[in-house]
Amino acid sequence: MSGSGNEQARRTAEGLTYLSGFGNEHSSEALPGALPHGRNSPQRAPLGLYAEQLSGSAFTEPRQHNLRSWLYRIRPSAAHPPFTPAGNGALRGAPFTETVPDPNRLRWDPLPEPDAGTDFLAGLWTLGGNGDATQRTGMAVHLYCANASMTDRVFSDSDGELLIVPERGGLLLRTEFGLLRAEPGHVALIPRGVRFRVELLEGSARGYVCENYGRPFVLPDLGPIGANGLAAPRDFLAPVAAYEDVQGPVEVINKFCGNLWTATYDHSPLDVVAWHGNYLPYVYDLRRFNVIGSISYDHPDPSIFTVLTSPSDTPGLAGVDFVVFAPRWLVGENTFRPPYFHRNVMSEYMGLIEGAYDAKTAGKGGFVPGGGSLHNMMSAHGPDRETFERASAAELKPHKVDDGLAFMFETRWPVTLTGQAAGADHLQTGYDGVWQGLQRHFDR
Repeated sequence: MSGSGNEQARRTAEGLTYLSGFGNEHSSEALPGALPHGRNSPQRAPLGLYAEQLSGSAFTEPRQHNLRSWLYRIRPSAAHPPFTPAGNGALRGAPFTETVPDPNRLRWDPLPEPDAGTDFLAGLWTLGGNGDATQRTGMAVHLYCANASMTDRVFSDSDGELLIVPERGGLLLRTEFGLLRAEPGHVALIPRGVRFRVELLEGSARGYVCENYGRPFVLPDLGPIGANGLAAPRDFLAPVAAYEDVQGPVEVINKFCGNLWTATYDHSPLDVVAWHGNYLPYVYDLRRFNVIGSISYDHPDPSIFTVLTSPSDTPGLAGVDFVVFAPRWLVGENTFRPPYFHRNVMSEYMGLIEGAYDAKTAGKGGFVPGGGSLHNMMSAHGPDRETFERASAAELKPHKVDDGLAFMFETRWPVTLTGQAAGADHLQTGYDGVWQGLQRHFDR
């Protein structure tokens, strides 16, 4: 997209309004009278529209897990030609079999800049994952780097929902339900099967994507925390209805069982004039996360920073958690305040949106925005030597951590790398060295 195109996208993004609330039954219409009342599928839908249900769960799942929305669109989704296989580029899907699971601690620099004209879809690059998309289990870690908007093409993912974490450059997401603006510091969720297009608000964009094959993300239970804290439901923002009535060729790309398929429509599939339901995209500002932490001693387990969780069949064991390390005060007495040394049955992929992370050295060759680290299950990790020495000698006065924004995709299974991630030029060598030089202080 040209500079004028970026400016147009910015103006559109700045004027957006939203519906508020996580998991709510919302309704919206772009034209008065487009939404039928008293029934979902009248004999003749208003304004000559087609009624269509989009289901994100089985019809018979319990009410609290049931996800569906009714869409009232200019043409039904069924009106399209056959899909044919398309090249996957750097995008991969589970099961991941190109390499064997690696127990080593790994860290990558940011993705290299792409060729000119690379849009969000072309700029997706898969690091790895677990599970099996055909069985709706597991997750994948992707990164993206783009310098062009998607034009005349639309993407949908039949394999899982997409949690988009911008690190550089804002995005305008045009979805079947309406428009969302996602800036660095926000996350955007596109449900499984929902079609969308990504336009850039600036000349380039970069970030992370968690593809969740399992149960859709929900807010974690609060337990002894009580009724409030962590991510507030009202801070999740859903789009209002907006539609495209566009004639002419539009490429629609569908990710299905790990591969990309393409079809050319004679209209835009983003033609929903009205909708109602609880299966819909949303955006959330991570800076609104209400951090709960210790005000006496010890560093809490990172689970206290969970924004969203994808539950599994085992209570408390997530297919994938999304965790944010947001600005917060550290006040623990006689406490080593950075994250402690540990080994974990869960596997952790960590990314950095801005600034520095309080347990790792920043700068060239360190943990930098756009980069990421992978600590698979039971790999020993924790603060690097420099951080340990500094924190062990620090004066324990109240200290606010507000110079960085980091996050973690935590998953119950090991993350197996793609071949491109295992052999990438931006895979750091010598990552183990950050823990070298930790001295023996034992004194009988």
